[in-house]
Amino acid sequence: MADEDDTVHYTGSEGGWGSMRGIFETALRERPRPGVLDTLRRQNKVEGFMCVSCAWGKPAKPHAFEFCENGAKATLWELTTLRCTPDFFAQHTVTELKGWKDYDLEQTGRLTQPMRYDSATDKYVPCSWEEAFTAIGTELKALDPGSTVFYSSGRASLETSYLYALFARLYGHNNLPDSSNMCHETTSVALKEVIGSPVGTCVLDDLEHCDAIFFFGQNPGTNSPRLLHPLQEAVKRGCRIVTFNPIRETGLVSFKNPQSPVEMLTPKSTKISTLYLQVKAGGDIAAITGMIKHVLAAEEAKWAKDQQHVLDMDFIAQHTAGFEEMKAHADATSWDQIEAESGLSRADIEEAAQIYVESEKAICMYGMGLTQHVHGFHNLTTLTNLWLLRGNIGRQGAGISPVRGHSNVQGQRTVGISEKPELVPLDKLADQYGFAPPRDHGLNTVAACQGILEGKVKAFIGLGGNFVRAIPEQAAMEEAWVKMRLTVQIATKLNRSHLINGEVAYLLPCLGRSETDMQAGGAQAVTMEDSLSCVHGSLGKNTPASRHLKSEVAIVAGMAKATLAPNAKVPWDRWVGDYATIRDAIAETYPDLFHDFNDRVFTPGGFYKGNAARERVWKTKSGKAQFTVPNGMRSIGFDDAPGRFRLITLRSNDQFNTTIYGYSDRLRGVEGTRDVVLMNPKDIAEAGLREGQVIALKTDAGDDVHRQVGGLTVMPFLLPRGCIGAYYPEMNPLIPVWYHDEASQVPAAKGVPVRIVA
Repeated sequence: MADEDDTVHYTGSEGGWGSMRGIFETALRERPRPGVLDTLRRQNKVEGFMCVSCAWGKPAKPHAFEFCENGAKATLWELTTLRCTPDFFAQHTVTELKGWKDYDLEQTGRLTQPMRYDSATDKYVPCSWEEAFTAIGTELKALDPGSTVFYSSGRASLETSYLYALFARLYGHNNLPDSSNMCHETTSVALKEVIGSPVGTCVLDDLEHCDAIFFFGQNPGTNSPRLLHPLQEAVKRGCRIVTFNPIRETGLVSFKNPQSPVEMLTPKSTKISTLYLQVKAGGDIAAITGMIKHVLAAEEAKWAKDQQHVLDMDFIAQHTAGFEEMKAHADATSWDQIEAESGLSRADIEEAAQIYVESEKAICMYGMGLTQHVHGFHNLTTLTNLWLLRGNIGRQGAGISPVRGHSNVQGQRTVGISEKPELVPLDKLADQYGFAPPRDHGLNTVAACQGILEGKVKAFIGLGGNFVRAIPEQAAMEEAWVKMRLTVQIATKLNRSHLINGEVAYLLPCLGRSETDMQAGGAQAVTMEDSLSCVHGSLGKNTPASRHLKSEVAIVAGMAKATLAPNAKVPWDRWVGDYATIRDAIAETYPDLFHDFNDRVFTPGGFYKGNAARERVWKTKSGKAQFTVPNGMRSIGFDDAPGRFRLITLRSNDQFNTTIYGYSDRLRGVEGTRDVVLMNPKDIAEAGLREGQVIALKTDAGDDVHRQVGGLTVMPFLLPRGCIGAYYPEMNPLIPVWYHDEASQVPAAKGVPVRIVA
């Protein structure tokens, strides 16, 4: 490991004055409307506005300011006074705009009118909503439904998502990829296999009762900063936190609470992690297997000495299957192999495991550092093995808690956004709406990309997001994208995806969640589900950015009405006029989850939709929680070789997914640029490079495709040897579309094989 003094790093704590500065700088750039202060006051509170940033839970008793730095940035970004009007598009060709950076595109401000791409002038021109809907409907009716893709980002509400999925199936397909396919689909596949639930088992209250929390490949400081508040409170009551992450993230090192006058006005901060282990990218299976070996050894020693168990033998006997096979595999795995693959010492792994042994109730939290690998599935099943050993699933203060990114990505799946027909109550939908839903398996994100590359996909509708920028194989995808017949993008601001168009293309501007959604039945509320399976209502109160904007619900209904034959059982106009009627429809489709939906919209802390695994009801093939044996000790999909590095794609402190708020990643000490490669100083020297040198990275995946990103400045950083870091989405061109988790097809962006071109 490098000496931290020789690397770029941040010396302060997460939070504190640094967070205040970040919010202030964003406010200066966005010049938000006066109502922003009231919106921030209402953010993540009952009958308030639900943050459009991360999906972390909302407490029943919120803080005075229940938002974090990134949540505030997201609100300031949405309530900007900057406007991207038809006059702007009249002054710039699409070809010219393709040369702009992501940040500069979004800084043009909120989109104000529906626009149509005019290929003759290479410009967007204004059009009416009626023209747009009619043209989209005409194009869709002329196409085979199976050749179309309806993508959704994770921000759309439950109401919009339900209608969007229904529109797709009434039209005739299950091609409903979403942002989960790019990040946490591995969770949905792996946890479903071993505990019978596709989502985590924890609720917010568990954080108040656990004895230890283990983090794997998740960075709350950048991706879910509100989580730092309960972490700080947990540490103060004696909870121990252990972190496994290749990168030493500031938020899991120390936290200075911006809402604490004592901490803001003194050097005081809270140390978060008791133990921080910088595992090699792709080395988590080995590290977790090492912990399992120690727990098994502790069981043998405790029984031999005191005839007492470390393992929860009653739980294992009553609730699990496959224990002996898993134990035999762990026993047969050598410590030499574990140390080599994890990059950690046996002593460090055993110290972490001993904390687990000494903790009666433990929670594990993880992020894309586990899911975005070729063997990410085995990352999660091996982690589940460890948690099953001590019965840490299905009781208060314990459990598995994946931390989601988009604010409603989990909820969209709950109400039907899925390419997997077996996950959707199709028989119920058939009866409810009088049609025959398609039963074939649809396209996920990777399959949609492959379909576009092969010319099989003819139309793409994007409900939010920045799909073309977020996906792998960017160069080839952009080249193939323009060969589609129809592309439609529903958005609040301009981004890269809006500049890569099919023969017929529309850009449809929608309301933001913080804005008043006034329909025939009055101001409308929407709902979303957080990472902890709780559903919350949200009510926007700001004046819309333009009188020409429509809500996402209205846009989906407008396209559907223009495309589908009339159906008396599908009341699009009534749904648009009163979203409570959509919630009634959702409750009819999913009565166990959403009974009395409208009565529970503004339940403090959200209403919990339940989780069978939390009740120790295992909806698996065996009817029990399943121990498994991993297929190897590394989750990356390649062997090490001289000059080959493991690239970890990163998000900065100044971004949310593909949205770039600025060029200050202060939590890593990187300012003014995103075109960097972070490397261990010893790797820099061994490669014959120097700090500040400009290099390129090229993919070393073993195929014949040339993938390269240049103009990257070398910066020394505290990383394990052989691992390098660079920013997402700038590094997406280096990821082959076929390089993904074997089970879930999530792109393997946390362990990409690359070489340096000096």
